[in-house]
Amino acid sequence: MKYALIGCGRIATNHMLAVERNGLELVAVCDVRPEAMEAILAKHGLEGDGSIARYADHKSLLAEHPELELVAIATESGEHAHIALDCIDAGVNVIVEKPIAMSMADADEIIRRSRERGVRVSACHQNRFNVAVQRTRKALEAGRFGRLSHGSIHVRWNRNRGYYDQAPWRGTWAQDGGCLMNQCIHGIDLLRWMMGDEAVEVYGATRQRFHDWLDAEDVGMAVVKFASGAVATVEGTVNVYPRNLEETLYLFGETGTVKVGGTSTNDLDVWDFADEEEGDEESRGLREATSNVYGNGHTALYADVVDAIETRRDPYVDAVAGRNALEIVLAIYKSQRTGEPVRLPLEDFSTLDMEGEF
Repeated sequence: MKYALIGCGRIATNHMLAVERNGLELVAVCDVRPEAMEAILAKHGLEGDGSIARYADHKSLLAEHPELELVAIATESGEHAHIALDCIDAGVNVIVEKPIAMSMADADEIIRRSRERGVRVSACHQNRFNVAVQRTRKALEAGRFGRLSHGSIHVRWNRNRGYYDQAPWRGTWAQDGGCLMNQCIHGIDLLRWMMGDEAVEVYGATRQRFHDWLDAEDVGMAVVKFASGAVATVEGTVNVYPRNLEETLYLFGETGTVKVGGTSTNDLDVWDFADEEEGDEESRGLREATSNVYGNGHTALYADVVDAIETRRDPYVDAVAGRNALEIVLAIYKSQRTGEPVRLPLEDFSTLDMEGEF
């Protein structure tokens, strides 16, 4: 399958590894910084491969390579939506790094247009493929939790001045948002997916406590209500001293309690169910080794997208999943802005509506 990567920054190496492991044919890379393209190719031993085209403009890439079947977008967040729409219009299937967009209008347009043109779009929420997360999901689908009472996600990480200085777009309303949009959205995706996608109300508060050189928040908290009657809490921050502490998902049901912990929801710290089943002992204390906070899920996500393209089905993590995670973040932002609970569905809101909040 012929593939191109648009955006060669911090996360690009995870995409390149997924390309290698899934046997995709890398046709081209694209970045406005030539040195970034050369660096990522060199990192993966491809610096001398003249068959891989380099582009500073994604539109030229799409125009000159009509044979492309799959493109991944790993640029700054504010560019995701319009590049995705250009790919869709070109008839190319696409994997979009989180967040899928910066506004509800753009996310909804990605869904509408991809369906209209028969193009597969996957939101890159790769943590759904973590071993611990998959086991939890299977237990949930098997009804082992019974009725859910409540759940929570805690993303307690550290991002210092050096991290933001690496890329000036980080922490801006135009191109990124704050810790909820950048660091916490993977956890929010897992929480909403597990608790049931029918979230009906969000009440949140955000603050900028230690990162006063940013536009956006460095800590955010929220309560999310679901149509089932269950409730959940969100805590996301980059203010933890001195390093990343945890990304932890809790689920509490009538007949089951699970804590998915570790640095990025990659461990099973608690696994308790009323009825013991084969494999439960193995699940207790499960640890999935990861080399960074992005985990190991990109390879599995790519494999799923390739199969979805070939079998003409929706990806496991589709554009609607990306939209739903975005909706929670933007609802928290809107609640902070208005001081009121926000009813869902969120008709439209954008990070740009938060300009001047701090």
